Amino acid sequence: MDCTKCDRDAVMHAAYSGAHLCEPHFLDSVERRVRRRIRTDNMLSPDTTPDDPETWVIGLSGGKDSAVLTDLIEETFRDDPRVELIALTIHEGIAGYRDESLDACTTLAADRDIRHELVTYREEFDVAMDDVADDDPLDMAPCAYCGVFRRDLLAKYADEYDADKLLTGHNLDDEAETALMNILEGNVTQIATHFDASLGSFDDRAELDAMIPRAKPLRDIPEKEVALYAQLRDLPVHMAECPHASESFRSDLQEVLLELEDRRPGTRHSIMAGYEELAGIAADEYNTDDADVGECSDCGAPTTRDRCRKCTLVDAVTSV
Repeated sequence: MDCTKCDRDAVMHAAYSGAHLCEPHFLDSVERRVRRRIRTDNMLSPDTTPDDPETWVIGLSGGKDSAVLTDLIEETFRDDPRVELIALTIHEGIAGYRDESLDACTTLAADRDIRHELVTYREEFDVAMDDVADDDPLDMAPCAYCGVFRRDLLAKYADEYDADKLLTGHNLDDEAETALMNILEGNVTQIATHFDASLGSFDDRAELDAMIPRAKPLRDIPEKEVALYAQLRDLPVHMAECPHASESFRSDLQEVLLELEDRRPGTRHSIMAGYEELAGIAADEYNTDDADVGECSDCGAPTTRDRCRKCTLVDAVTSV
């Protein structure tokens, strides 16, 4: 099949748009959508100057999403003195998985001349995810623990590095899955707090003052397109899935969403279009700007509870 825009062979068919794209036009399409999201979300304030640049921390796991994000952000702002990048990798302690992806992180950061930092669950919490998954003291899926620990460390070190933004590689599928999870769980509060940089601009986001603003520049790009982009750009990527991922609620929804998208192309985009409006309404109703945020009595992290969720889970897994 020829490319919709030229006579070269297509490498990708986007059923949701009907477009067939050759390699150059496909790469250009992804790059244009990501840069448009950067502009739409006002990620870089027009007041930022080279004398007072912004620091952006990128969560770099070594998977396709974070590798593509790092590559695109570095290329976009390579010659812009208003942005300084730090790649942050978190080692969860998953045998045969994270060690290989760490090699990909190290290679990519070195190739792009990006400062690269590594933190581990073992050093921070004295736990490894393999042990947590085996013991499971609260009878939860491993991802339920890991997600809390990972988010805590991303926030902690973004703050330690005095970051102005924290960037993650969530793609369109990830965001649509999160939207469905929040709705199916009836979690209106989470829907309200999810209305952040990934759903609106930095100028009018519902932000807790204690939190560093998050950004998800890949959130308009379907997962398969992210994977294809990584392949065509020959990025160092560890493609294996986490061995514990299949036990999560998200994994169940991923299968449902893929089937819906296959039968009704554009489903993911429709979900997010409606969810953005719903999340904005929920954010206004719940007044997330005025949330009562204090400090965790144990670690001092921002929380609306006496003790943050991370400290509660660490206690549970270390007391087994």
